[in-house]
Amino acid sequence: MVDIGLILLVSFAACLLLNVPIVVALALASALGVWAFGGDPASIIAARMTGGVDSFALLAIPFFVLAGNLMGRGGMAARLIDLASALVGRFPGGLACVNTVACMLFGSISGSAAAAVSSIGGAMIPGMVRKGYPRAFATALTATSATTGLIIPPSNIMIVYSVSAGSVSIASLFLAGVLPGILVGICLIVAALIAIRRMDVKPEAAASLSEVLVALRRSVLSLALIVIVLGGILSGLMTATEAAAIAAAYSFILTVVVYREVTPRMLPEIFRSSAQTTAVVLCLVAACSALSWILTTVNIPHAVSDALLGISSQPLVVLLIINLILIVVGTFMDMTPAVLIFTPIFLPVVTGLGINEIHFGIIMIANLCIGLCTPPVGSCLFIGCGVGKASILDVSRAMIPFFAAMIVSLVILSLWPALSLWLPALVRP
Repeated sequence: MVDIGLILLVSFAACLLLNVPIVVALALASALGVWAFGGDPASIIAARMTGGVDSFALLAIPFFVLAGNLMGRGGMAARLIDLASALVGRFPGGLACVNTVACMLFGSISGSAAAAVSSIGGAMIPGMVRKGYPRAFATALTATSATTGLIIPPSNIMIVYSVSAGSVSIASLFLAGVLPGILVGICLIVAALIAIRRMDVKPEAAASLSEVLVALRRSVLSLALIVIVLGGILSGLMTATEAAAIAAAYSFILTVVVYREVTPRMLPEIFRSSAQTTAVVLCLVAACSALSWILTTVNIPHAVSDALLGISSQPLVVLLIINLILIVVGTFMDMTPAVLIFTPIFLPVVTGLGINEIHFGIIMIANLCIGLCTPPVGSCLFIGCGVGKASILDVSRAMIPFFAAMIVSLVILSLWPALSLWLPALVRP
């Protein structure tokens, strides 16, 4: 069994070093593992990959992806920036607060960190630079703040975790992410305000009540999507998949018919981009399903459990070790494959120690969000540098206080389960 685990690890690592696409690397490693186990790779891998995507819950992903792309192109970002500016722009370092709050609002609607970086960053980074904020600082703040959209619902990665975990309610995960996402945003704002004290930035004028009301009126239709999605799921009127379909239809009507910022000529490109993103995610789910099957068959999760429990049987110590492993993994692997690969490995360990699977899911997602902002594969970092026209080295340096803020929030989430579990227990979806 150990030999098969070694074959899986070496073959997968070798494929990544050779720059083989991760989906192909996962499939090849799984095929070699099945062959070493004495099975028929062609039939077993095909069956497991097909079964891996045969899930009604996964149908929510293409709809949420389409909704996010429509929102990113449809003028919602500007309206949410105006609302955030009216609400928090008056505080010291107002534009930094506006940036983070706008990313949180947009991310909570679109569920996409990449869309938040490109949409919010395109408007906020130049504005912050004009007010005296360093370009690298503004870019770093946008890239890190955008990750809150993966914790605050709706979130595609929560759907992926739910499917990978097997028995975790998507509605409960959505509820569990609300307070942790707000916590991460607050920690980022605090880090930004501390850093701003050394900068020569221009203060923002306080918004009047009428300006606040105007901004709220312009953005209320965008914000209503959160109520529609979460309210529909939690009331039992619709499943997550049905809510996602309604979110896509609502976004289409809002951006094409009401706001009219998405023209008919833009729709083919939006549909193509949404189809590509969906195909990548579902291919990863399929390939990771095959890998998870061979890992379970050769008892790798049990071996990992024994190894971790051999170090300590204290839940917090084991959780600390897993967090350290995931931080390293997130640096070299994108979030979706990391969740798909390591959920079946680590979840039996933590649930055996009495750690709630919903709580662990929030911890895992918050942890892997850090990797989205770090080289060499941090998608938010690269998109932010492109949008902000800043160098990766300068932005990486500027991100240090924000990395510290994200780690502080991760520690709080790990030590305080009630922050993740209070809302699901209160509402009981």
